[in-house]
Amino acid sequence: MDRNWLNHYPTGVPADIDPDSYASLRDIFEQACGAHGHAAAFTNMGANISYAQLDELSRAFAAWLQKKSGLQPGDRVALMMPNILQYPIALFGVLRAGMVVVNTNPLYTPRELEHQLKDSGAKAIVIVENFMHVLQQVLPHTDLKKVLVTGVGDLLGVPRGFIVNFVLKYVRKQIPEWKMPGTLSFKSALGGGLGLKLESVPLGGEDIAFLQYTGGTTGVAKAAILTHRNMVANVLQASAWINPSLKQGENRIVITALPLYHIFALTSNCLAFLSLGARNVLITNPRDFKAFVAELKKYKFNFISGVNTLFNALLHTPGFDTVDFSALRVTFAGGMALQGVVATRWKEVTGCIATQGWGLTETSPIATANPVGLDFNGSIGLPISSTDISIRDDAGTELPVNSVGEICVFGPQVMRGYWNRPDETENVMFGDWLRTGDIGRMDAAGFVYIEDRKKDMILVSGFNVYPNEVESVAAEHPGVLEVAAVAQQDENSGEVVALFVVKKDPNLTAEALIAFCRTELTGYKVPRHVYFRTELPKTNVGKILRRALRDELRGAVPA
Repeated sequence: MDRNWLNHYPTGVPADIDPDSYASLRDIFEQACGAHGHAAAFTNMGANISYAQLDELSRAFAAWLQKKSGLQPGDRVALMMPNILQYPIALFGVLRAGMVVVNTNPLYTPRELEHQLKDSGAKAIVIVENFMHVLQQVLPHTDLKKVLVTGVGDLLGVPRGFIVNFVLKYVRKQIPEWKMPGTLSFKSALGGGLGLKLESVPLGGEDIAFLQYTGGTTGVAKAAILTHRNMVANVLQASAWINPSLKQGENRIVITALPLYHIFALTSNCLAFLSLGARNVLITNPRDFKAFVAELKKYKFNFISGVNTLFNALLHTPGFDTVDFSALRVTFAGGMALQGVVATRWKEVTGCIATQGWGLTETSPIATANPVGLDFNGSIGLPISSTDISIRDDAGTELPVNSVGEICVFGPQVMRGYWNRPDETENVMFGDWLRTGDIGRMDAAGFVYIEDRKKDMILVSGFNVYPNEVESVAAEHPGVLEVAAVAQQDENSGEVVALFVVKKDPNLTAEALIAFCRTELTGYKVPRHVYFRTELPKTNVGKILRRALRDELRGAVPA
C-alpha cells in the first residue's frame, strides 16, 4: 500500500508506534503515578485528587475486588457514573485487579441496562445512587453479585460533598427512592481495601481491558472487545499526534466534558494525557452550559475535546467569548461531522483551530486525524501512526484515489471482535481489516473525506444523498441553530430529504430554508420537508440521533 499520507504528517509525529512497549494499561497508569506523584490528576466541582491519591485509592479498590468481592481476574465490572472523581478510581482499580471494565451509560432505560448487564455477564457494578431505581428493576435478571453505590458528592470533601448530595436529593429531587438490601457503599469498599495487599496479576496485551458497547443507535447494542494492546496502541497513537503541539513546560490542563464512559473521552482525555501528568477537569453536567462556561473561566486549559453540537452550543452561550483561551493549544473534534460554520466561528472566538478526527468504538477509537493547526478542510484527516486506511467496494475490492466506497481500517487499535457475536464479527472483519460502515473517499495526499454512514444515506430516485452535505448547507443559514437531515418515504421518488431544525431565528420559515438550500444543492438533494423542533434527540455525547427522527417519520417506536 502506498502510504502517501506520511508525507503530510506534522513534524515530530512518527510513522509508527510500538503497541508492545507497554504490556498493559496498568503499566502506563502506574508509571504515570510514580512520575507525577502530588500533581493534580482529576478535578471535579472544585475538589482535586493527585496522582498519588489516585494510585492509593485505585490500589485499595483493586485489592478489595481481589480479596472481598468474590470476583476473579477476567470477571466483568460495570461502571455506571457520569464524570465524577469516583470514575477514574474505579476504572483503574478494576484494571489493576486484572478485571474487565464494562462502561455503562447512566441514562440507560431499564431495558437497555438489563441487556448490557446480561450480555456482558457483569458480576459487580459501581453505580451513582441517582440511577439505583433503574438497577432495582432489573437486578434479579442479571448475574450481579456486588452492587457498590456512591453519591455524586461522596469524594468532594467536607462540607462541599455533603452540600452537593443534599441539594441533589432534597432540593433538586434527582435521586428517586430505591430499596436494595445487600448493597455496599463505594467509600466503604475503598476503606476496606486500604489495609489489604494488592496481588500482582499477570496482564498481557491480549487480555481484555474493556467491553465497550456500541450499535445501540442501529439495533441491539453489542460489545467491542478492546484488549490492553488495542488500548495501549491508541493511547500511544493519540499521544504521538497531540503532544508535539503542546508547549514544553506548560501545565497540562484538559477539559473533559464528554463522558469518560464513552470511548472518545476515555482514550483522548483520560488515558492519553496520563504520561504527561495532566489534570483532567471533569464536567459532570456539560448540558448546563452556563455553569460549564463558568467552570472554563477558572482554568488556563490546553486541550478540549467535543462534538459539533457541544462546540456549537458553547459558541451560543453568553460569556463564552470572554473565556481565557491564551493557553488553548488543541481542540479535538470527533463523534460526528464538524460543520464548517462551527469550525470557522470556533477559530474566530478561541483563536484555536478545531482539529477534526474520526474513529469508532471498534478502533479504540481514533483512526484518522487532521494535523493539529491545519485549517479546517472538511476532511477527517490522515491515517494516524501505524494505521492503514483503504476505500473498498461491497466486494472488498480496493478502489482508486477519490472513489467513494466503504472506509476500512487496519491497525493495532482495531478490536478483536464483538463479545459473544461471531456472526456480527464476521460481518465487519475481513482478515485483520475492519469494515466501518462509513462511506468516504481518500484523496491523492491521503486525506480522508467522509460522506456518511451507509445506513443514513438517502436514496432519491436512485441518486445517493448524504445527510452530512445537506446539513452543512442548511447550517450555513443564519436562522438555524441545529439541523438533521433524514430520509422520508415518498411515493414518487422512493425517498426525499426531510430536515429537522432547531431555530436560532424564531422568524425562520420552512420555505425560506428550502429556498436557501436550493441555491447550494442540486435538485434531488434539496429538502422537501422541514420540521421545526425545540430540541433534537442526541446520544450521550451529543451526536444527533437520525434514526429516532426517521422512526418518527415512519410512525415507528424506536427500538
